[in-house]
Amino acid sequence: MKLKRRQRQRLGRVAGYVAFAAIILVAAFAADWGQLHDAFFRWDIATSMFPDAVTVALRNTVIYTLLAFVFGLVLGLILALMRRSSVAPYRWFARAYIELFRGLPALLVLFMVGYGIPIAFPNREIPGGVYGSVTIGLGVTAAAYMAETIRAGIQAVPKGQWEAARSLGMSHTRAMVSIVLPQAFRIVIPPLTNEIILLTKDTSLAYVLGVTAGTIELTKFAGDALNTKVNPTPLVVAGLLYLAITLPLSQLVRWFERRAERAA
Repeated sequence: MKLKRRQRQRLGRVAGYVAFAAIILVAAFAADWGQLHDAFFRWDIATSMFPDAVTVALRNTVIYTLLAFVFGLVLGLILALMRRSSVAPYRWFARAYIELFRGLPALLVLFMVGYGIPIAFPNREIPGGVYGSVTIGLGVTAAAYMAETIRAGIQAVPKGQWEAARSLGMSHTRAMVSIVLPQAFRIVIPPLTNEIILLTKDTSLAYVLGVTAGTIELTKFAGDALNTKVNPTPLVVAGLLYLAITLPLSQLVRWFERRAERAA
């Protein structure tokens, strides 16, 4: 008997579910759970990492993320406005900056900031030590991406908003600050929140600056514990702590996206 199209689709979905469940069951029964537990889920090793894992490593990871994000957001806004400037050298500089730092790995930028600036300015230190170096190193890279995001948000604001502001006698600067930028930021909030998630993971590169016990972040903390315990459990703990930061942020992004869809 020939099946109808809807019946074939339903049968295909059922077959896909069965195949997926079969793969999961085969993997579950084939795995050596005792070995996995001893290798990745040693409760005694996990508990020995606390409270330093939260009070030092997690705290520093959050601080690095927030500092780099604020620095990158301010610089990215300046670059986005320069990209739209009527002054050609401003546009050229902003475009060159964006292309340069979007093409360089964050690890290389951090290394250049941490070791290049002290060599270039031997009698001056970066304010904040490691915190300042991470802020600048990650911030200048994030600014290149944020600048393009903000510029896209500005361009998405209807031209009628510009015209209405100018018809009320507003200058270009006041129209930008009072009318255009608030609407642009509502548009770009989800991608900017995604940038925070990326920065959270990029803080794992701070180790190239030679962090100390007081400035250590999650990945370096877990790596040192791994070398001490000779067991991968610290990596699992670090992964869970990263998820404790990034999962709420991901939910926040989805909430912003749903809110934007309702407002559209």
